[in-house]
Amino acid sequence: MKQSAISKSIIERYLSYRVEHQREYFLHPPYMMEKQLLNAVKEGRVEAAESVLKTINTLERAKLAEEPIRSLRNSLICICTLFTRAAIEAGVPPETAFNISDAHILEIERIKTQEKLFELEYSMLRNFTEAVQQARKQEHRYSHAIHMAVAYIHENILQVITLESLAKHVYLNPSYLSHLFKKETGVSVTDYINKKRIEESIYFLLHTNITISEIALLFHFCNQSYYTLLFKKYMGLTPKEFREQNQH
Repeated sequence: MKQSAISKSIIERYLSYRVEHQREYFLHPPYMMEKQLLNAVKEGRVEAAESVLKTINTLERAKLAEEPIRSLRNSLICICTLFTRAAIEAGVPPETAFNISDAHILEIERIKTQEKLFELEYSMLRNFTEAVQQARKQEHRYSHAIHMAVAYIHENILQVITLESLAKHVYLNPSYLSHLFKKETGVSVTDYINKKRIEESIYFLLHTNITISEIALLFHFCNQSYYTLLFKKYMGLTPKEFREQNQH
């Protein structure tokens, strides 16, 4: 009797929950449609992704805020997050995917009208899907070992990465990896790592208040002067000039 009473109580709570959340359930995209959309993004199929998104947009959106424009912005930020994860899972370097995400979220907050936000949603979809296409082209351009090496660099850009640790990860002799990496990418392992660190450091210049010397330390540059030298080499400006020119 006790077990039966507990089971009945669980069922009643479940049914109550379903009734209470029924309207919200139907206002969110059906799971299978959302899965189709994300799969199309992962596979780099722009037209298929746009077709699914158009179908989803014929449904009523979930209310995510009292103000309609804020609700739509919140909805697009959620979608942007899903696209970002899908792109990373498809092989887009995490910092590339997050840079695309950051740019779109800033644009979402800047736009004032629903019409422009709907346009941005499709632009966002195309940008993430095209990033997947580009990542796939790069993957086919590199050998398996170099693709593994590049992925390892992207994923561990805030860690100390040496030629030896990289070679161990891809099961190659350091000297041979160095030769193969330069042959396939056109740059040395060190130059590739430095450039990626500079690109990644841009986020901290634009979106944080930490000092340039702290950013240099974060990315394992030996000192601020060397970081500044490399930043100017790749970006054409010093970190200070870049930060000042891009402050709003």
